[in-house]
Amino acid sequence: MNQTTIFWPVLAHVLLIYIVYIVLGRRRYGAIRSGEAKAGQYKVRSAEPASSITVASNLINQFELPVLFYVLCLTLHVTNGVNYLTLALMWIFVASRYFHAWVHLTSNNLRLRSRSFFLGAIVLALAWIWFALHLLGLV
Repeated sequence: MNQTTIFWPVLAHVLLIYIVYIVLGRRRYGAIRSGEAKAGQYKVRSAEPASSITVASNLINQFELPVLFYVLCLTLHVTNGVNYLTLALMWIFVASRYFHAWVHLTSNNLRLRSRSFFLGAIVLALAWIWFALHLLGLV
């Protein structure tokens, strides 16, 4: 299998980050235009209006658990550990991040959000376990 295919899920997640940045910018701009906020409020996160605080929180989320995803993708590539299983796990992880972001930015339903986070975390943990077995030469 071509080892560079592991970077497609990475690029898909990078796209998600830019989408969230766009949503954040639009919500902040909308809050300023509507009078809900003043530009100076964005200097301090605690002063962020409700219309954009969840987007800002989601953006932070995209740099927490996904750090492990990025490290794993790079190490899989370097060690020739990319196969159909690892690629599928990485795509499932990215899909869970898209779903998590969608829920967070729309209904913010905590039950759905936490389930999608948990799914992504479990999938990522399984991929790390596979990587450890790969390093040990067991798979």
